[in-house]
Amino acid sequence: MKSSRFIDSLNCAIDGVLHAARTQKHMRNHFLVAGAVLLLALFLQVSAVEFILLAISISFVLFAEMMNTAVEAVVDLITADYHPLAKTAKDVAAGSVLLSVVGALVTGYLILSSYIFPLYKELLAMIGTPSDMAAVVSLLIVIIAAVMLKTMSGRGTPLQGGFISGHAAVAFSIATLVTLNTQDALTSLLTIALAVMVSHSRLLMRIHTLREVIFGAAAGLLVTLVVTQLFRWFR
Repeated sequence: MKSSRFIDSLNCAIDGVLHAARTQKHMRNHFLVAGAVLLLALFLQVSAVEFILLAISISFVLFAEMMNTAVEAVVDLITADYHPLAKTAKDVAAGSVLLSVVGALVTGYLILSSYIFPLYKELLAMIGTPSDMAAVVSLLIVIIAAVMLKTMSGRGTPLQGGFISGHAAVAFSIATLVTLNTQDALTSLLTIALAVMVSHSRLLMRIHTLREVIFGAAAGLLVTLVVTQLFRWFR
């Protein structure tokens, strides 16, 4: 029954938000990202208009996820069997979440990049640009380290499976080298995105575990940074 009291209606709305956060992993992730973005915006001291745009984008993503949860609940209530229309309803609802996330990402990038990119460029300038020899040597060391770790773990082959993910290590090593050589924030962001996609493919193909991919990415990044800095210090 529909409540006539405002406080009861408010409690029902809060229950709905809590239910979505409790049962939907994506909703919890959206809340975590939203909190991180808002804290970052406060730290960077964005303008009031920019903060409002970020808040609206975040609210729209959370709204779309709530609607997606509601549609899934209604469809499951109507039928527990597979039906093409039920699939369409759920797919369209999920698609609305995707579109809202894309819009929020574009808004966040356009606003936050003007604050973050200058700081990022200063950091890259402090690290410096590696020489060609340092880049080649660091990449070779990453490959050798990945093969040796696979051999020591006794699982997988040098090209597939085992600890660590060689694809993730090499991908993040290359992304690090591109970042240091270009000293450009946007180029760095795009190459890191490609490295993440390569690493994620190892999970989708069930070749590596999440732990193996994370350790591989970290190894590629850290080894490349250490080797390039050693070349810089001793040259």
